Amino acid sequence: MKISDVAKLTGVTVRTLHYYDEIGLLKPSEVTEAGYRVYNDTDLEVLQQILFFRELDFPLEDIRNIMQNPAYEKERALRKQKELLLQKRSRLDSLISLVDKTLKGEQDMSFRQFDTTKIEEMKKQYAEEAKQRWGDTAAYAEYEKKSAGYSDAQQNMLDGEGAMILSEFGRDRFLAPDSAETQALVKKWQAYITSHYYTCTKEILSCLGQMYVGDERFTQHIDQYGAGTAAFMAAAIEIYTR
Repeated sequence: MKISDVAKLTGVTVRTLHYYDEIGLLKPSEVTEAGYRVYNDTDLEVLQQILFFRELDFPLEDIRNIMQNPAYEKERALRKQKELLLQKRSRLDSLISLVDKTLKGEQDMSFRQFDTTKIEEMKKQYAEEAKQRWGDTAAYAEYEKKSAGYSDAQQNMLDGEGAMILSEFGRDRFLAPDSAETQALVKKWQAYITSHYYTCTKEILSCLGQMYVGDERFTQHIDQYGAGTAAFMAAAIEIYTR
């Protein structure tokens, strides 16, 4: 689906979609030779998640940090978003009731209906949840420290290095997951993550392996290096971390 079609379908302007791409929040699955952005169903699902967060007034920076965190789970996110939306609806219902009372000449000067403290507290709790669920606060702090100082050029270099390792997985995907070559490649991937992002313990690596096949976005990205690469990586990581 072209970017103009996505804009018509969702009500999100083309300019906004361009900006989401620029900041790495939502990148199209394909960019044609002519430079046209093309979005697939998975991209639209990600956009829907973003719009849920925006409806709850999450800053774009927080949305990106939440959705790109290795601990991010779509189903859990939806449950949290529902909880926040219900809280928001309750507040709106209270405000509507206050308007009705005022129209009838009744006075209610408590101003409690305007209070957003509870919603803000829930949002803050949600933004912090990824750190708590990761189970390794030191690793998360290390990730933030390392990634904060990367320039765009450095980040592109790292992405390129990671892509090279993924291409090796794609090349070797027909080998046995427990072969010496494959297990050495898993160790290389673990070292890459540790070197550039955070200390990738076997526990964290195991979770990542499950995400590679449990999250369609990861699967689709990794399988660019060959159909079945994500499943191959997951199986190899499971053996490595067992």
